[in-house]
Amino acid sequence: MSKRIRAGVAGVGAMGKNHARVLAELESADLTAIYDVDQARAQELATLYGAQAVSSLEEFASLVDAVAVAVPTVFHREVAGYLLEQGKHVLVEKPLSESLQEAQELMELADARQLVLQVGHIERFNPVMQQLEDRIKLPRFIEATRLSPFPNRSIDIGVTLDLMIHDLEIILHLVGGSAVVSIDAVGVPVLTRREDIANARLRFANGCVANVTASRVSDKKMRKIQVFHTEGYISLDYQEQAGHAYRREGMAIVREEVPVEKDEPLKLELASFIDCASRGGKPVVGGHQGTEALRLAVLIMKAMEQNSTMTLPLPPTPLP
Repeated sequence: MSKRIRAGVAGVGAMGKNHARVLAELESADLTAIYDVDQARAQELATLYGAQAVSSLEEFASLVDAVAVAVPTVFHREVAGYLLEQGKHVLVEKPLSESLQEAQELMELADARQLVLQVGHIERFNPVMQQLEDRIKLPRFIEATRLSPFPNRSIDIGVTLDLMIHDLEIILHLVGGSAVVSIDAVGVPVLTRREDIANARLRFANGCVANVTASRVSDKKMRKIQVFHTEGYISLDYQEQAGHAYRREGMAIVREEVPVEKDEPLKLELASFIDCASRGGKPVVGGHQGTEALRLAVLIMKAMEQNSTMTLPLPPTPLP
């Protein structure tokens, strides 16, 4: 049996405490250290999972090889950047950063030291994603809806970076790198000074159109996606890990349930991260994908401010 990698969690708030739980359960990892500015909270989790609570990033770095960073977004550059400089593999909760410049800096740090930099776009590890990847080759229209009651966390960012960015990364993955050519977007602050409900309509160079809605002021949770293609469409529920495919059969539409082997996305995400850190593998959602999702989210927020359609230039056509 190969040696288990020393793992740690920086920031054990709402999301970080789940990272600690899962890392403590993984056979491939040894949860050795927990860091949080709230030392009592760090100690509570450390006692629960048999790890060591530390009071400084310096001490934390000396005890770990791979780290899940779940501090507030405004501290991602500082905390993840320091750990990368110390030679640690890092998984950063989404968004990668609050600015593209900081995201680029984190990518450069990881690349220069040949370290794994993974971004916590957890839905890419949701078992329903396999159905999307297997069944959809050329999406024509995508409808993504992500609703949540007010979470009382991540209020340092708006709902675009908090929730919508999950669907933006998935949509970019599904369209296979096609460029965005226009954006219509609206965002409304309700409980915070930033947008708490947002909608964006995206048009891609390959003709695909995506309509994306995110809210953190709803009375219920919903995480669904519908992807239409020329032969029908697929409707999936991330929360229930279930869905249906609709296909054309003559002049009729036939519905069939899609088989989904349910599992915990966070467990799959962290297991993949630890595996990449152990053998130097390429993460499913690395710094580049995380940065591109952030780039699109930033453009959407700019379109909200402009309150008009944002038209983007087509990328240059490659020479033959």
